[in-house]
Amino acid sequence: MAGTSSQSSQRRTAQREGARPVWSRDFALFFVARAVARLGDTMLPVALAAGLLQHGYGAGAVGLAMAATAAAFAGLVVFGGVLADRFSTRKLMIGADLVRLGTQALTAALFFSGHVVLWQICAIGFVNGVAGAVFQPGVASTVPRLASDIQGANGAIRVAESAAQLAGPAVAGLLVGFASPGGVFAAHAATYAVSALCLVLLRLPPSPAPASRAAGRGSKAFRADLVEGWREFRSRTWLWGVIAVWCIYMIAVWGPTVPLVATEVVQQHGPRAYGLVNSALGAGTVVGGLLALRLRPRRMLRAGAIALFGFAAFPASVGAGLDVPVMAAGAAVAGAGMSFWGVMWATSVQTQVPADVLNRIHAYDVAGSLAMMPVGQALAGPAASALGADHVLLVAGAMSFVVCTALLAIPAVRGLVRADTTPSGPDRTTPSARTRAEHT
Repeated sequence: MAGTSSQSSQRRTAQREGARPVWSRDFALFFVARAVARLGDTMLPVALAAGLLQHGYGAGAVGLAMAATAAAFAGLVVFGGVLADRFSTRKLMIGADLVRLGTQALTAALFFSGHVVLWQICAIGFVNGVAGAVFQPGVASTVPRLASDIQGANGAIRVAESAAQLAGPAVAGLLVGFASPGGVFAAHAATYAVSALCLVLLRLPPSPAPASRAAGRGSKAFRADLVEGWREFRSRTWLWGVIAVWCIYMIAVWGPTVPLVATEVVQQHGPRAYGLVNSALGAGTVVGGLLALRLRPRRMLRAGAIALFGFAAFPASVGAGLDVPVMAAGAAVAGAGMSFWGVMWATSVQTQVPADVLNRIHAYDVAGSLAMMPVGQALAGPAASALGADHVLLVAGAMSFVVCTALLAIPAVRGLVRADTTPSGPDRTTPSARTRAEHT
């Protein structure tokens, strides 16, 4: 681990010296790619909810369609992480975008033709999940290669993605209202085309070449990379501790919230109202991203977990059957908390983990974070049928408090010190002590 510790130290030194500012031509291209892709992704729940409801399907069908994508993504992203550490992340991301361009264009054609069969929509969603599993691991290592201020870069990307989330649902609601769900899927396909073009033009600095990559490309080397990634993952208590808690979050909070909020608001108030509520969620995430650009807490995960308490306002306000403006306010508070947590978490992972295993660590992070989301989404329909969607959403709001409390109860999580903190005074520690602390 001496080599990887040295690489982490060199990377943090470069960050403090400002070797690469946040804004450059290449970071701007990546920034646009992420923002445009996010714009399309935030249009998708509106299209699925409105489109499937129009064709006689209910909340369970919407949950299954979303779960198909999430299951493929969560199940395969670990392998995507190994690929990203062994091959060109840029080329992998371009290929994934092109695949999703084709699948969403096909979905648009199905909705335009009126031939909508649930298993076909789920199969297309599964392919999208596979493509996402190839794409996502490279995102983690791309940010540190493009900017030295990693928190600033993550904050800027979060603001861009949040602005896209603000606009996406509103645009989707207009397209559904004045055109059809097929128009939303066509627009979604176009966002992947723009993302792929930006990545084609992107020039990335060389990435570190770990010994495992040089050892070969056979199945044994592939398995060795998986094992090494798992070893690095489990050696950090703060990392696997958050993921363990996040599994509960996905089953009890996020999994049921996404499909049930969509179907409840669309059924009770129409697609335009859902667009407004989801846009409020996007506005909140913009605020959270801006706060993450300005605030530099020494214990990032503790600050992020405190902010995450605000997410409870989203499912609880919808479950309580409050008016649309109140639901929008709850969504805004939720978005701010989730966005701030997201920047704190992403920056912690990207700065605490050695560069040559970062893609694999990020893949384990994503897989663990999302592994239970399809379970929560798939159970959303049956739970709503048995208990009522409003009661399920109220439980999700309560569980959000439980999850945040659990995060703060883990010493390694609440006590993790940011990697670019320069110790001074009585708290000064030696480099070797800091290295050991990163693995606790």
